[in-house]
Amino acid sequence: MNVDIQDIFSKNKGFLKSKDLTLRSQWYCLNRLIDSGEAVRLKRGLYCLQQHNVIDQNREVAQIAPSGVFCLFSAWQHYQLTTNNPFEYHIAIVRNEKIVMPEYPPVKIYRWSEKFYKLGIVETEDIKIYDLEKSVCDAVRFRNKVGLDIAIEVVKNYVARKDRNFDKLAKYARQLRIEKIIQDMIMPML
Repeated sequence: MNVDIQDIFSKNKGFLKSKDLTLRSQWYCLNRLIDSGEAVRLKRGLYCLQQHNVIDQNREVAQIAPSGVFCLFSAWQHYQLTTNNPFEYHIAIVRNEKIVMPEYPPVKIYRWSEKFYKLGIVETEDIKIYDLEKSVCDAVRFRNKVGLDIAIEVVKNYVARKDRNFDKLAKYARQLRIEKIIQDMIMPML
């Protein structure tokens, strides 16, 4: 690997933006890394090394936003509820909290009221994440923003799990005021 490219990746904790590349040889090296599978294009202008350890990155994001809770796509991927692979981390914080995120790694912030923010937080692998049932409720709650197809995939994968807890799911759905919608989605799948 070209030393310049490696320096850029390591300086940005495993990420690279196209604006960081100034030489034609750097572009050539990046394309070789992509072709060999060592790097991957996350979105237009953003690349990541494949070897970059996801658990370490999760811890890093958790340190940057200590009160942040992994939610939505990040939580669904953690629980293997979706095949969708997010290119950015999804973090929930309390609505009025001020937080400044660095450019790398890419993080999408959601500002929720304290009532919805505190519901279902668990700590695992040195990070805070919403538990399985709260994550499913969030998929249904934000179905119009994330897409109905993703919400249905999350619910379907939840129903197929052995460790599901319908009582806890119903409790959260009641608190989030989506009980009827959850019932309507789950009943045909049983």
